[in-house]
This record gives sequence, C-alpha cells and structure tokens, in this order.
Amino acid sequence: MNITLAQADAVIAAAKVKAAEINTKMNICVVDTGANLTAFARVDGAWLGSVDISHKKAKTAVFFNMDTAALSPLVQPGQPLYNIEHSNGGLISFPGGVIIKNATGEIIGAIGVSGSSVEDDHAVASAGAAAIK
Repeated sequence: MNITLAQADAVIAAAKVKAAEINTKMNICVVDTGANLTAFARVDGAWLGSVDISHKKAKTAVFFNMDTAALSPLVQPGQPLYNIEHSNGGLISFPGGVIIKNATGEIIGAIGVSGSSVEDDHAVASAGAAAIK
C-alpha cells in the first residue's frame, strides 16, 4: 500500500505547523514506497538548495525502511555502510528523513525535510509523519 495524496497533504500540513512553531523555513517532500514524489511544499523563503536534499532524505528513508537519523551512524568512516550516499543516484543519510506508517504499522512512504539544523529537520519530519495514524 502506498500513501495517498490526502494522507501526504496531511503530512505536509502537520510538518508546516511544526516548522512555524520553531520559526524555520522548510522544504517538505513526501514520497510513496517506490520513492516517487507524492507531494511537496516549499515554505516561502526556504533555501532552494534544500529542495533536492528534502527529496533525497525521503528517498533514503523509504529505500532502507528506516529514519535517516538511525542510518546516520552506520555511514560514518569505518562503519559498514560508509559511502552508501553515492548509491541510488545520491542519498542523504543525516537526520530529516522519516518513514511513514499506516495504522497497522505498514510503511506507506516517507517524508524528507530540509532547511534548518538536522535537529529541526528531524523534528519537523517526525511531526509530519505522526499525522498518519
């Protein structure tokens, strides 16, 4: 099962609320389980360079069925997935990509957020993913 457009819109809406709460401008991308773009929002004034990063964070999370924050320690020098960012047409393995699950716990997509610190990116992405219950 893949995320629907209505669900993706709810994810983006929740992420935008969180971004406003912490006073940051974000690029917010939602993909389905095939890493296909389902919905996207660029808050006015958000960095253009973060558009691509948000998409790659979402893609990375869904490709590996885990949040990018959990993947990040595994890609450091000397770790088993070092340099994985160069695969799959380019990945982003730092926080801000979060898998999205439906009410039964099945992965239906992922959200990627970029535009601030990785801590803020992760918080906004988590808030967006939590909109699906």
